[in-house]
Amino acid sequence: MLAQKTFIKKTRRGNIIKVVREHYLREDIWCGSPLCQVCDQEQENCRLEKKPVSRSSLVSTPHYIVLDTNIVLDQIDLLESEGLANVVILHTVLEEVRHRSSPVYKRLKDVIADPKRNFYVFVNEHRKETYIERLAGETANDRNDRAIRVACGWYKEHLGGSPPTAGLGMVMLSDDRRNRELGEEEGVLSYSLMEYVKSMEQFPDLVDKINLKDKGNVGFSKKFLFPEHLSPGQITAGVKGGKMMQGAFFLSRTNFLEGSVLVEGREPILLQGIEAMNRAVDGDTVAVQLLEKEDWTGPSEVVLEDDGYDPGDTLDKDNKLMETAVKSKDVQSTGRVVGIVRRKWRQYCGMLQPNPVQGSTRHIFVAAEKKIPKVRIETRQADKLADQRIIVAIDSWPRTSRYPVGHFVKALGKIGDKATENQVLLLEHDIPHSSFSEAVLDCLPSLPWTITSQDKLARVDCRHLDICSVDPPGCTDIDDALHAISLPNGNYQVGVHIADVSHFIRPGTPIDLEAADRSTSVYLTDRRIDMVPELLSSNLCSLRGGVERFAFSCVWEMTPQAEIVSTKFHKSIIRSRLAMTYEEAQNKIDDPNDQSATAASLRILLSLSRALKNRRTDNGALVLASSEVRFNVDSETADPVDVQAKVARETNSMVEEFMLAANISSAERIYAEFPDCAMLRRHPAPPPSNFDPLVKAARQQGYSVEVDTGKQLADSLNLATEAKRPYMNTMLRMIATRCMMQAVYFASGTIEEPLFRHYGLACPIYTHFTSPIRRYADVIVHRLLAVSIGADSTYANLVDKKHTQKVAENINYRHRMAQYASRASVNLYTHIYFRGRKRDETGYVLFIRQNAVQVLIPKYGLEGTLFLRSNSKTAQSNLEWVFDEEEPSQTCGEVKVTLFMKLVVQVFLDTTDVQHEKLALRLVDPCIEGFSVPPTPALEEEKEVEKVEGKREGAESTQSNKKLKT
Repeated sequence: MLAQKTFIKKTRRGNIIKVVREHYLREDIWCGSPLCQVCDQEQENCRLEKKPVSRSSLVSTPHYIVLDTNIVLDQIDLLESEGLANVVILHTVLEEVRHRSSPVYKRLKDVIADPKRNFYVFVNEHRKETYIERLAGETANDRNDRAIRVACGWYKEHLGGSPPTAGLGMVMLSDDRRNRELGEEEGVLSYSLMEYVKSMEQFPDLVDKINLKDKGNVGFSKKFLFPEHLSPGQITAGVKGGKMMQGAFFLSRTNFLEGSVLVEGREPILLQGIEAMNRAVDGDTVAVQLLEKEDWTGPSEVVLEDDGYDPGDTLDKDNKLMETAVKSKDVQSTGRVVGIVRRKWRQYCGMLQPNPVQGSTRHIFVAAEKKIPKVRIETRQADKLADQRIIVAIDSWPRTSRYPVGHFVKALGKIGDKATENQVLLLEHDIPHSSFSEAVLDCLPSLPWTITSQDKLARVDCRHLDICSVDPPGCTDIDDALHAISLPNGNYQVGVHIADVSHFIRPGTPIDLEAADRSTSVYLTDRRIDMVPELLSSNLCSLRGGVERFAFSCVWEMTPQAEIVSTKFHKSIIRSRLAMTYEEAQNKIDDPNDQSATAASLRILLSLSRALKNRRTDNGALVLASSEVRFNVDSETADPVDVQAKVARETNSMVEEFMLAANISSAERIYAEFPDCAMLRRHPAPPPSNFDPLVKAARQQGYSVEVDTGKQLADSLNLATEAKRPYMNTMLRMIATRCMMQAVYFASGTIEEPLFRHYGLACPIYTHFTSPIRRYADVIVHRLLAVSIGADSTYANLVDKKHTQKVAENINYRHRMAQYASRASVNLYTHIYFRGRKRDETGYVLFIRQNAVQVLIPKYGLEGTLFLRSNSKTAQSNLEWVFDEEEPSQTCGEVKVTLFMKLVVQVFLDTTDVQHEKLALRLVDPCIEGFSVPPTPALEEEKEVEKVEGKREGAESTQSNKKLKT
């Protein structure tokens, strides 16, 4: 049967057109029940159970369940849990979910695909008896609700009439009261989700997973704590009229009562106090309104952490803390949140803080991420969850509640268990870490893989060259190799050879889509999560020594002064002579007895790299600093037994210089060929206010730092050196690093060319070409280069700047999350290392706050907070400290603590807050009576050293796999 769908559409030019679409209706669409003898269906397609058993005390007879759209959209966490079974998902519902929420749609499809769950999709929109036309004056939502009721009625009649399906019923679940009432009138048995789930006595835990979105105000104070949010229409009008601005909200990492809104094209807007933040959660896009200029203020100089206790529905304590906090005299634009444009809520990992009232079902959830507020949830399994890491989703944040309201999703495992904590780390940073699907693995070449004669004809043969790779110890994903030879004219031929990953990952294939989603490999302390399957990352694409591999080569002719005479790109076949570590390459260079071709190549490369680096720094490239550590782990338990700062050698810099040069040459080539859609990387210049902490710190040390240009900043940092305090310059550079903006990928056609500049590298154009095994941006660059040299053909998305920009934004997000996950992994292993240990270590004061000083411990690359006042649980005493914001300094009696001052601190793991275990510090030297602690007994440290030496044979962690490249 053929029906027609007619609707009116307005074009971009304002014309009204009538659209008529054919809609085919059939009588042979299956119902999905294996009991049905009417439908001519194949048994393997019958996803519903043959003998359904009622799990609800409300309905004693066997039945199937039909869900409305809002149940699916709001309760997907519950649907993913075991309990609800024999569920019919109507095509009406599936399509509406697809249009309204892509993430929920994907999760629902995964549930449907699981045969154990017995979910069946019934295509009601194409079954003659269940298709309905929209009535005059009927809304689309009302039409869809009616379609759901009609389908329920048809199922009831279809299955309940004759054996063997006689007595088999249908139950519609809907939280729309009017929909249920109409269902009852039409003979459809209907319940709310809460009613039905509460009656499932075999699954009492399901109640905890119900989204309380529409019940957020129940049981809370009737007093409004927060201003009302403006409607979307009011926000749009306000932004257009210039009365408010839109931007991303970020909570401060050192003060839970302070945040900022990043508005494009201007300096961040400061928010102070819980009311000013007005229920915004870190990452939300908000509408912000500036205060009057006389009410503008500076950031607070106090470190504030939420102490973990529920103060009830009052903001008095929070307001008092902000009133007493010392504010910086560097006043900046200050505002308040007036509305939410878009929530960025997700599922959060953390732990339960049980209610002290016995028998209560209302508890507080404390997220692992400190920037997320506590969440109120209801659960009847608090005793069972008290020592578990759990996942919770936020449902709403009522004006009457101090904290948002959410629901329990699932438990992950025991608190402190290494596997559980690693899982928390991955989930919190949204790291895709599941095994590669069969569809992805099917894209891989079969083994044994060989290079064919056709491959040799299409590529430049570089197997005669003395090519070698230099990487961190233990590296298996070797994606770059180098060579250098002397030319008859006195110049050098220098080649950077990069793994040809794009040969194996073809556009639009499942492996390409998976790599695009992951965007980057993630390096944790104990493992690596690959962007591509291991067969490629550690084998076929890894430029291992002594084996033939495909490469994409960038070859220059360079003068002895490292001036580039010419640049060529070509696809090649190489055979690396040797895969070395940085240390091995350095030893080869330094050994005067080694006159091999590889050693000669390395010496040429090192000489040229020095010239390249000198030229870069002369142009204003910044040499910044950060603290990085690596762990030695026990070979049996994988627990860390030693931690140490990484050592950089000259060969590190050698490799880095040629990678930078190859990236710049690649950027110039693809932008010349594809000016609208080149995948580039830019580093915006920071706003001047970002440098205030650096300028202040340098001034206290007697140095002036100029920040008008990158060149001035680089020169100022180079001059700020003292032989007696060699670490001072490193600390200044660390502070400078924190002043920087995030470097980002972008499509060249989306912004003006002057904005392409990379501030840190002092170059006008830049991209990433050198690591396609672990970065998807490099894969795109390889494809563009291949097209530019005629080695491959283009495709639509490659030359679509909108698509390229969309890919770039996902890469930026994944790259940022991968960095955070790597740091969190180091923190986790540092905590494991210090569990049960106390160490006295040398530290340097990095920042001074109103109630604390932040101390850097170079030996471990660690940073900790030394609290000075008793408003923190870890403060050591109630002695009077005098804070001088201008200097800045903290003075207690005759002891004055200033920036970069050398201290001896006792480092230990503070486990008083199980959720937020942290490295805590106590002052050992200088000695302040009543505040400092005595040195750790030498015997205790000697025992620890013996323990470490006994276990140091353990394998070095895969954290060392991470390549330190810009």
